[in-house]
Amino acid sequence: MMLEGKTALITGGSSGIGLATAKLFQEHGAKVAVTGTNAAKLDKAKAALAGKAVTIKADVRVLADLTRMAEEAKAAFGKLNIFFANAGAALGTPLGATDEAAYTKLMDVNVKGVFFSVQAVVPLMPEGSSIILNTSWLDQRGVPGRGILSASKAAVRSFTRTFAAELADRKIRVNAVSPGSIITPLHKGARSDAEFAAYVEATSKIIPAGRMGTAEDIANAALFLASDASSYMLGAEIIVDGGRAEL
Repeated sequence: MMLEGKTALITGGSSGIGLATAKLFQEHGAKVAVTGTNAAKLDKAKAALAGKAVTIKADVRVLADLTRMAEEAKAAFGKLNIFFANAGAALGTPLGATDEAAYTKLMDVNVKGVFFSVQAVVPLMPEGSSIILNTSWLDQRGVPGRGILSASKAAVRSFTRTFAAELADRKIRVNAVSPGSIITPLHKGARSDAEFAAYVEATSKIIPAGRMGTAEDIANAALFLASDASSYMLGAEIIVDGGRAEL
């Protein structure tokens, strides 16, 4: 029970990595709130969390939603010990074939959303709290067609360091988890089941670990960063990518 007595808020918690992390945090004793933009998905997430989670409909791109998110978390828990800025967007953005709408979506969700969601919840966080940002193995790589996504995640990696320095005097830790290729609804996108299965098989062959990751793989890293076991870590990034970016 690594999180006994703690409270946690996870953005983008209605599916994928966010939902898997919410489940694991609950299993380890935390009271959990999750956000999402789709009411039906939030209802399903609450059922998957045994009806015990607080669900908050909020879009991280909308500052009024983030203010309300913080207010609802305060009303539910009084304070927050853990914040996982997990909500994100992923799109291909090849140079010469990307419109402004794709740029705006990626930067608004992945950069603006992270910055202002952290700003919204920090007043609720006492000493000893943990903030976890979701970066990506792409944040230090040059992958064709992923320029804006990579840049947005590099910005989040930078936030990890600057937030950690800025909040150190309040004894609030800020670290990041960096997923590799993970099997999630976001990663599947518009692919059919057969198309995604073929993609997973092909991608697994180029990953040193021999497989794509699962949402639970990332949740395990987030649990460590949320817990007191990582109390001597500030501004760090845990890369969970099966060795793809390193080997």
